[in-house]
Amino acid sequence: MEKITIGTERQVLNFNDAPSPAVVFESFDLPVTNQRTLGPPHPANTATPLALCLSTHENAHIDLDNVIEVVKSLQGQDGMLTKKLARHGTLLFRGLPIHNADDFSRFAHAFGYKPHEIIGIVVNRPVLAPNVAPANESPHSVLIYNHNESPQVPHAPEYVFFYGHKVPSNGGETPISSSLELFYRAQRDIPEFINELVEKGIISKVVYKVEKQYEGGSTLRQAFGKDILDSDDEATRRAKIEAQIARYGRNQFTTWEWNEDGITLTHRLPAVRTQPDTNLPTLFTGLAAYYRNARVNAQSGRKNVTQQLYGDGTPIPDKYLERLVQITDEIRVLHKWQQGDVLVYDNIISQHGRQPWEGNQSDRVVFASLFDGAKVPGAYGYGEWARVVQALDR
Repeated sequence: MEKITIGTERQVLNFNDAPSPAVVFESFDLPVTNQRTLGPPHPANTATPLALCLSTHENAHIDLDNVIEVVKSLQGQDGMLTKKLARHGTLLFRGLPIHNADDFSRFAHAFGYKPHEIIGIVVNRPVLAPNVAPANESPHSVLIYNHNESPQVPHAPEYVFFYGHKVPSNGGETPISSSLELFYRAQRDIPEFINELVEKGIISKVVYKVEKQYEGGSTLRQAFGKDILDSDDEATRRAKIEAQIARYGRNQFTTWEWNEDGITLTHRLPAVRTQPDTNLPTLFTGLAAYYRNARVNAQSGRKNVTQQLYGDGTPIPDKYLERLVQITDEIRVLHKWQQGDVLVYDNIISQHGRQPWEGNQSDRVVFASLFDGAKVPGAYGYGEWARVVQALDR
């Protein structure tokens, strides 16, 4: 059993001028539906998620301040938790003293990452606490299939935190699957498809409208209008939106076209990227999700605001998208939430989603917090379009 320990042998932490007890994040096993051993190219015997719970000597009381100090100390030891994420893809923390959005915000910030600014958001995420918002407010009957966060735009977070504030009795699981394993399997099974993605990349067309396009979706102002004032005329509004788009720093690889009720952005993006430090290729994508969601959610009225093509503008054959779904189904697990659980994803190598649930919309309340890392994914292709960059500062 794997243990991550802070104690008297390595370091003594002080709380309220008193030595703290040894605090252990100790791994534990989950049901096989919730946890699996990752296949190649991951190291042998690597589980996802790595499930961790707090353990102390003599059941000593631990509050959130104690936990935050532990996390900061672990991160101070050469980024221990960050390295666990890079190996396992996803960490589960269970039994933490987190009870609301503010607690969750404090815990997530303790990892030391930079809060991610979402430019071009396609879902409605009202702020609940510093860098915390609802994960997704789409109706509970809607499937959100496995994807990396923000694959449709140039600026994506490196780390995604989820907190289960309220969990349903039936359904509502959060999927977990490896983008590294997805690339490995797809390269083996459909190498011609991977070659096309590497050579051409993808064209991602994203439609933004003045009004939201579906329940839980964003408006144009929510996506790009952070500087817009109610008093601004149309020309000023457009100029401010275009200034936000320019922050992608993509030059000719991000273009836009205005229409009477919104704007359409066209990005040329790399679907294959590389994990920092290992340089392993990762299939950073929502292709399987767009394909699967469109078929499952056809009767829900949910509109797909994103269209993705090969980088030369030609359509991607359904047979390849079907195979991506089949592989994903084979390599994913569904995290069954317990109230208070926190999932942390390395977004470069791990995909998430949301299963539908029975009951009421209010039966499932999951918060999200997104962060940038010290490094962005590397390029796998050779074109300038294959380079990943952080958004420009304002």
